[in-house]
Amino acid sequence: MEYNVHTLKNGIRILHVPVASAISHACILINAGSRDEEDAQMGLAHFIEHLIFKRTEKRNTSQILNRLESVGADLNAYTTKEYTCVHASFLHPYLDRTLELFNDIVFHSTFPEEEMEKEKGVVLDEIASYLDQPEEAINDDFEDILFRGHSFGRNILGTPDTVSDLSKKNIQSFIKNNYKTDQIVVAVVGNYSLNKLVKIGERHFSEVPENTGLINRIVPIVNPSLHEIRDKQIAQSHCMMGTQTYSLHHPHKTGLLLLNNFFGGNGMSSILNLQLREKYGIAYTIESAYSPLSDTGIFAIYFGTDKEKTEKATKLIQKEMNKLKQKPLTEVQLHKAKNKFIGQIALGEENRIGLIIAMAKSLLDYNQIDSLNTVFDKIRQVSVSEMSEIINDVFDESKWTSLLFNPVD
Repeated sequence: MEYNVHTLKNGIRILHVPVASAISHACILINAGSRDEEDAQMGLAHFIEHLIFKRTEKRNTSQILNRLESVGADLNAYTTKEYTCVHASFLHPYLDRTLELFNDIVFHSTFPEEEMEKEKGVVLDEIASYLDQPEEAINDDFEDILFRGHSFGRNILGTPDTVSDLSKKNIQSFIKNNYKTDQIVVAVVGNYSLNKLVKIGERHFSEVPENTGLINRIVPIVNPSLHEIRDKQIAQSHCMMGTQTYSLHHPHKTGLLLLNNFFGGNGMSSILNLQLREKYGIAYTIESAYSPLSDTGIFAIYFGTDKEKTEKATKLIQKEMNKLKQKPLTEVQLHKAKNKFIGQIALGEENRIGLIIAMAKSLLDYNQIDSLNTVFDKIRQVSVSEMSEIINDVFDESKWTSLLFNPVD
């Protein structure tokens, strides 16, 4: 897909993706997330993401929320371990309105004490709600074990104690230290010329004070494997198992994305879904996921099932991993897996809000954006021998950590 990048004097990059459509999508992506928090400030990055919608120098909460919703647009935001993102979908005429609002809430929020106290209550409710969903909570608890001693293990929401203690001083310090202007991308996909987008981008973001410098992040160590069982008052077992693995910049990243896709990723035809759900009727949800991060990665398998079926489910997963280790994929099998993955990626281009966020993230991660053809070529270049090497490395169970939520009365 065609794109252009314009860099402002303060380092903020404007990403332009022209598409002939009446609907436009935009995001502002900041290379700062929960891994950048201090130990006593768990949940701070996510808390800031909530608070930017509360009050700015010229708008109250209602004015912020209605600025785009009043013209039928959608405004939202999220926080990850490494990023903070604000995004919007809107009709073509409202680009200026959207980018002006992005500037206002990200760079001119005032964080009043009364709003902070109200929003702490909202986040505490969010934490409580999250803990009531074991299929969600187990993911954070698993990562806490996998990355024990490192900020990657932190729950993005924080804990009731840390959220309750967050202050305006913490917020201001985090923004100053982590919202680096050369680590911010404002991205737009829509029916606009580059000149128009640059003109509007300059108007709203050129006056943001330059704030550049190295991102100070600690690379996680690989902890010894650990297997933990926690009794919970829940209806069924929930299990996660996995390991630290390849980062965004590792040469095996594409191969592991391909492996994950056909082993337990998207689609009903994955190996795990066909074996555990379709053949044996053991688990309603069985899936694998690979999350490459800037300096490490996570490969993990999740399933939920009846308590008495937990052991069988685990053994079936181990059996499928061992089959791939003992009998390498054939060229035909690998070719089919590649075609499936390529087709899914191509269809994903239709989700343009997801597309523009992914392109902005690629610009931050690699300082470039690969074309679809380049992405497809990388997938096609994965060989049987490389896939075998990845399988034997990632599926080495001696390096795996696991967490089981065990139902009790």
